[in-house]
Amino acid sequence: MNRFASPPEVVERLRVGDYLSDESIATVVFLADRLGKPVLVEGPAGTGKTELAKSVARALDAHLIRLQCYEGVDEAKALYEWNYKKQLLRIQAEQGHEQTWEQVETNIFSEDFLLERPLLAAIRASGPTVLLIDEIDKTDFEFEGLLLELLSDFQVTIPEMGTVVAQQIPFVFLTSNNTRELSEALKRRCLYLYLDYPDLEREKAIVLARVPELPEMLADQIVRLVRSIRAMELKKAPSIAETLDWARTLLHLGVTEMDEDTARRTLTVLLKYQTDVEKVAGHLKIAPNPRDN
Repeated sequence: MNRFASPPEVVERLRVGDYLSDESIATVVFLADRLGKPVLVEGPAGTGKTELAKSVARALDAHLIRLQCYEGVDEAKALYEWNYKKQLLRIQAEQGHEQTWEQVETNIFSEDFLLERPLLAAIRASGPTVLLIDEIDKTDFEFEGLLLELLSDFQVTIPEMGTVVAQQIPFVFLTSNNTRELSEALKRRCLYLYLDYPDLEREKAIVLARVPELPEMLADQIVRLVRSIRAMELKKAPSIAETLDWARTLLHLGVTEMDEDTARRTLTVLLKYQTDVEKVAGHLKIAPNPRDN
């Protein structure tokens, strides 16, 4: 079943959920829907990769299932594991009964003892589902291998129970901050989308959409200043989410026009390392608002 009729419809339905898409994003989402393929979204941290998956889930009125990846994540945390304590209790309860090990094994490797993790939950979901595999670059190549069957055939093999085939194909997003190169085998199974920081006008539109009470003049100053800060060599460039936090901060403080003193006093909302705060504070220049020229 096709969930989006066209790329422009993707743009509109995401906009209703406060995600301002562009043509390239909308086209990839539309094609992923039509081709039934996962989307690999790469780019710097804080460019809206995770938010895209959440927004597609909202647009489709779908259940979002998220697997947050980390170093050492394995099958037991991502796919499924058996409830060993419950199995042991069943084995102890069956002692004294005339049962073969094959009979006991059949009983304890059944649905009652299965602990479902995000990947299996997405495959077995009966309703519309968006599966978000977040920060896949934090895992290793062995974990990527675990994903190949799921992303190729949307099925999972549980040796004790057989193969579980998806009732409905989930809409899958994988995100990566480019901390390592992903395998060719994984990339072949996905459509590719690169999300960089938005241009000035789009980021300003995002700020005004998320913080509608903000004066347009102040939004323009915020976005221009954030873009100049991102151009500096920092330990962590400010993300879109931090731009929004800064905008809300200034709104709560009753600021209507940015000045250098206000910017310096509130930089810790935007920046997360003291060395970055000191570097930006030392080079901070607030451009005059075009209205004042």
